[in-house]
Amino acid sequence: MNDENGAAAPTVVLAARDDVLVISIDRPDVLNAIDQPTAGLLARAFTHLDEDGTARVGVLSGGPKAFSTGADLRAVAAGQSPVVPGRGFGGLTERPPRKPLIAAIEGYALGGGFEMALACDLVVASRTAQFGLPEVTRGLIASAGGLLRLPTRLPHSVAMRMALTGERLTGEQAFDLRLVSELVDPGCALESAVALAARIAKNAPLAVRASKHLVNAAVDGATDELLRVQTELQARLLASPDVAEGIAAFRERRPPRWQGR
Repeated sequence: MNDENGAAAPTVVLAARDDVLVISIDRPDVLNAIDQPTAGLLARAFTHLDEDGTARVGVLSGGPKAFSTGADLRAVAAGQSPVVPGRGFGGLTERPPRKPLIAAIEGYALGGGFEMALACDLVVASRTAQFGLPEVTRGLIASAGGLLRLPTRLPHSVAMRMALTGERLTGEQAFDLRLVSELVDPGCALESAVALAARIAKNAPLAVRASKHLVNAAVDGATDELLRVQTELQARLLASPDVAEGIAAFRERRPPRWQGR
């Protein structure tokens, strides 16, 4: 996306709403897929959220068609990485901000985009939202924490089905399963998330951050060891011919021909 002078416009936009910081991904032409520059801008935005003395809560949003569809595969093929060292995919999944972060989701939250949503503390979603981890259909695993966080948010059978099939949940299904905190009409996710953030921001900041830390610690006790195992498994997959075949099949819009070795 370019501005009126032809220069590249920022793909992450920040807006202060009193003591709420709205962080918006703005790459609508690729359904907010994350490339390396966007990941870097997001990492800077989350650092700004933590360091800004005014902002008490963050809201992460996308656009009307997509929150994010994950990694920009064309950028990855060109040698870019959507992973920020020390912070994870999109500058978020490995080290979320200390302050509360709410995902406002319209449309698609797929792959790394869904993993970013899972790294947020609360999710407000439109009825027409769609959630999924399609990595297995491309010869990969969801390696940005999705497979680790999903079983803590959903019943085991639902999490396993999503992980193994790549099938999606609708916004209404996600709300029924308590993955989504608030379900709203299409076009209302951002304003509803900001309103929820404002309610949180009225409370004592130190107590809010301590509460977030303790709730997360209660469910993330084994995360460090699991991240190590996940990294090893993903490295093996990346060395397999199935990955190249999965990406090629996706780009060519054809069924993949797996070798399985």
